[in-house]
Amino acid sequence: MTGRAMREPAFWWRASGLTSGLLSPLAAVYGAVAASRMNRPGHNVGIPVICVGNPTLGGAGKTPVAIAVAQILDSAGKKPFMLSRGYGGAFAGPVRVDPARHSAADVGDEPLLLARVAPTIVSRDRPAGADAARAAGAGVVVMDDGFQNPGLRKSRSILVVDGRRGIGNGQVFPAGPLRAPLQPQLQSAQAMLVIGAGEAGERVAAQARELAVFHGRLEPDAQALAALKGKPVLAFAGIGDPEKFFRTLRDAGIEIRAAIPFPDHHRYSRSEADDLVGQAARDGLVAVTTEKDMARLARQDDLTALASSARVLPVTLKVTEDAAFRRWLLG
Repeated sequence: MTGRAMREPAFWWRASGLTSGLLSPLAAVYGAVAASRMNRPGHNVGIPVICVGNPTLGGAGKTPVAIAVAQILDSAGKKPFMLSRGYGGAFAGPVRVDPARHSAADVGDEPLLLARVAPTIVSRDRPAGADAARAAGAGVVVMDDGFQNPGLRKSRSILVVDGRRGIGNGQVFPAGPLRAPLQPQLQSAQAMLVIGAGEAGERVAAQARELAVFHGRLEPDAQALAALKGKPVLAFAGIGDPEKFFRTLRDAGIEIRAAIPFPDHHRYSRSEADDLVGQAARDGLVAVTTEKDMARLARQDDLTALASSARVLPVTLKVTEDAAFRRWLLG
């Protein structure tokens, strides 16, 4: 299957070696430009803007964090609107996401998940998107990604770090996974949320001395897990870190007979979908995937067979320091 190619480089997540060393001159230029851009003053939309971002490329659990933030704000009567660039979607926006009408091909996969919990605006021009949210009645804007983008002034920013992978080799793209040098990113944030246990994440947290540091885990839906118990599965995922999804299943005691990774935000072709359906049927397996992947499968006529047969395993963020996190967010 073509989805097995085009993954992020493995050397990003190992101690620096020859390849990262050869790319270090490019990384130095990229990092200097990225750090400089972060210092530019952004557009002031006139209402609070809370940004949920990653210091690295690759999945760390950012979207579940953004969803949890919006739920806390909504429960406090703050009228949150979500703002997303809509990666992978065709619409430039600003457009308000309607899950009943829009597909991932229109607005991207993440906005379809965000729109389940709060009104969601997709806009490649983030200041224009924030203005549209305010005009529609937003009391606060929650940005899913865009931490390194200087276009919109943030009131508070949360950096989400994967506990197991941390910041990899600590190098800036393309020599490593960092989107900008770490210290400028820490200086621009107010909090860090480490998702999952791991020494790599704690090493990053130890450098965030001026930030409020919280810890969390992505907890799989108990009902969905119960429905998979005792059934061998074919697990597939096109997210930033597919192995995290596979590990969640294994840790819950689910028997994975086949684990098939795809690139982040992968758009499944008809042949890939047919292959997955055929392999699951041939080997007597239950196909299971993530909510993000299902968002990309839904409303696509040529992917109906996979969308209708695959199970979904939703996950929810649980913050260890829940009360302190709520106080920080609402303070």
